Amino acid sequence: MHHSTLLALFTSLTAVLAHPGPRPGGKRPHNHAVNAPTKCPIVFDGRIKSTAELSEFDSYGTSIFNPDYVKGQNLKWSQILKFPTDAGNSRFDNETHKPFEVTLSDQSIFQTQKGFRRAGLQFQGDTNTGSPGSTGVKTLHFSVKLDPARPLNLSHEYLNVWHEASDYSANQFNFETGTILGQTGLPKDTWKILNRQNKQIWSTPIDKAAWQNFAITIDYSKNTLQVYYSKGDDPLKSVTSAVSNNNAGAGQYQIGMLKKPTGTSDVVNSGYQSSRLNEGLIYGGLFLEDSAGGCVSL
Repeated sequence: MHHSTLLALFTSLTAVLAHPGPRPGGKRPHNHAVNAPTKCPIVFDGRIKSTAELSEFDSYGTSIFNPDYVKGQNLKWSQILKFPTDAGNSRFDNETHKPFEVTLSDQSIFQTQKGFRRAGLQFQGDTNTGSPGSTGVKTLHFSVKLDPARPLNLSHEYLNVWHEASDYSANQFNFETGTILGQTGLPKDTWKILNRQNKQIWSTPIDKAAWQNFAITIDYSKNTLQVYYSKGDDPLKSVTSAVSNNNAGAGQYQIGMLKKPTGTSDVVNSGYQSSRLNEGLIYGGLFLEDSAGGCVSL
């Protein structure tokens, strides 16, 4: 091959390598989340604006959550929540949103429940009876990520997302991790979805670095639950069928952490909790959508 032809080919190849074109399918490489759009009507939006200040969560006029519940009696949400700076955005957040972290401390005692350490956010407008979130077909979306600076103690049981019936007698479902009390056969290092009878219907290993994305469709008319899951930027996929569950009793969603004690049969009021507690879980992409007609944002 002529020297000038070789030189032309080399120059062309150098230019391609210096300025790579789109990947197959027309997508360029990226170092951030896909920022998937929602496609169904949103009932409650728990995504945090990128301009939000922690002090906003202490007042009904500025918070998207209930500023009074559910938390340590002497704590404000501005003392409980944090805005991590290096977590990146989850799948359903975009540049106008930022993740938030719910933390637990020795002061995370709600009312007289001295066995628990808890901090559970409730959507404003999600009333205990008659809430629009407890009728029809709704899908709750949330993404979670570990904070290596505030590790969880997986020898305990943690409720992280749940819907509590209005009479406080049961939860229609729990999203949990850790060691489930009375269920020693379940691995502690998984995220678990439990039904109203506290029986696991699905689980996945905890990823120590990536965002993990979940959606739970609750059909309050047909009394079913269906779980969707993905990791990182990947679209959600159905990981269960619509399984039978008792969704009666209305109530409210809670998002955060409820850490149960060990060494007791009266978990609400007594048991072992370590001191100098400093634990947290990072959340993103939190919203409840109306899934009438089978609509689910993936």
